[in-house]
Amino acid sequence: MKMIADNLRITRPEIRRALKRLDPEPVQDLVNACEARGAWAIDVNTGHLGKQAEPGMRFFMDAVQAATDLPLLIDTANPDAMAAGVKAAKNRIILNGFSLEPRKLERILPLARDYDADIVGFLLYPDSRVPTDAAQRFEVAMELMEAAEAAGVAKERVIIDPVIPPLAWAEGIIQAREVVKVIRTLPDLLGFPVKTIGGISNLGTNAPDRAARRVIEQSYEAMLASAGLSFALLDILNPDLVEAARVSGILATENIFSWGMVS
Repeated sequence: MKMIADNLRITRPEIRRALKRLDPEPVQDLVNACEARGAWAIDVNTGHLGKQAEPGMRFFMDAVQAATDLPLLIDTANPDAMAAGVKAAKNRIILNGFSLEPRKLERILPLARDYDADIVGFLLYPDSRVPTDAAQRFEVAMELMEAAEAAGVAKERVIIDPVIPPLAWAEGIIQAREVVKVIRTLPDLLGFPVKTIGGISNLGTNAPDRAARRVIEQSYEAMLASAGLSFALLDILNPDLVEAARVSGILATENIFSWGMVS
């Protein structure tokens, strides 16, 4: 299970200020810290960017790539911003992402074909609703794969995101268990070793305190690792979360165990 840092978000005040001032230093300081903590990749979550779609995305891509050679997830729902990010890319990229929403099928999915890039596919209905159980998620996964094939994107390029729910949702804990089931079963359902990704930080949204959030996310990480999750999108600057992900990944592998792997 590879760890992807989700810390670079436009919602962070210092990152919003950096964009407004076109100051790359706060972005690069954050990226350097994430890499030092063991991130396999950086999620560049720019939000929609609005009228700043192209120049804003170029700013982020240039700033991040000046600081690291790690793979980058271009994380935006804005097709114009996504296209600008792809064009500015020098590092390996993953498009994050598409769903059955018509605009994303029409404008974001073809970018994966045109630039031969991996792309995250969210298990969401066309109106962005989240399926409530594993069976519904499996149906959406089949539709996503069919859409990718129709667009000329190889199935191996699609990374499935089953959408980890906040536990604060009415049926959040039930859906969280269903997500584990989906991750474990998808390879058999689709007939090949499909890659999966999950946003760990979603689980603890609106948690009453940090300690409760930390414990629940660490425990859920272990469940996801056991199910075969390929990529964990998480707060890489949280040492407890990182250690839990690292050790969970070790326990989930089929390699011969030694205590030296833990130390």
